[in-house]
Amino acid sequence: MSHSSIPRVTFFHSPNTRSTGVLILLEELDADYDLHLLNMKAGEQRQPGYLAINPMGKVPAIRHGDALVTEQGAVFLYLADLFTAAGLAPQMGDPLRGPYLRWLFFYGSSFEPAVVDRALQRAPASASTLPYGDYDTMLATVTGQLARGPFLFGERCTAADLLWGTALDWTTRFKIVPELPVLRAYIDCVNARPAVMRAKQKDAELAASQATS
Repeated sequence: MSHSSIPRVTFFHSPNTRSTGVLILLEELDADYDLHLLNMKAGEQRQPGYLAINPMGKVPAIRHGDALVTEQGAVFLYLADLFTAAGLAPQMGDPLRGPYLRWLFFYGSSFEPAVVDRALQRAPASASTLPYGDYDTMLATVTGQLARGPFLFGERCTAADLLWGTALDWTTRFKIVPELPVLRAYIDCVNARPAVMRAKQKDAELAASQATS
């Protein structure tokens, strides 16, 4: 399916947030989209118009035709499957489809809860009650996968790498996750992609425009 036959995507975004990863993905996909910019410092994500899109008042969100998609992993899955020509999503029948889905969802189900608990210095609960078990096991699982490098699945870059590269860049920068050599090498590999650099420049310009508005 050509891009011209795909209805345009509306992307709800605020710079320097989780939705920056989706901006990077859209750039990698060479996707046509309409940007709906939200100023979170001004509280626009809490206004009724946006709460009708996502009652959680969070970004990212996308609208594609009659489909409305929220939650980071779901947005990545939807877009990478929509723009298949970019080759960022292993398809059904590809042995990597299962591992690809695992890592898309491991981010939200295990990594993010673990790093939030660590950042807030919450006392560890029993591993049996936590979705991620324990922080050290979670991190060892990530670093073990990345040791296969340069990407999650060796030489093949997928949408999951754009999600993880962005997340690890932020969390190591703010010292929530230790900047281990294997993580630094992975982050640098993802950040060196031309589409990632273009998207980050766009995000910086959007953030600057909001700061002066």
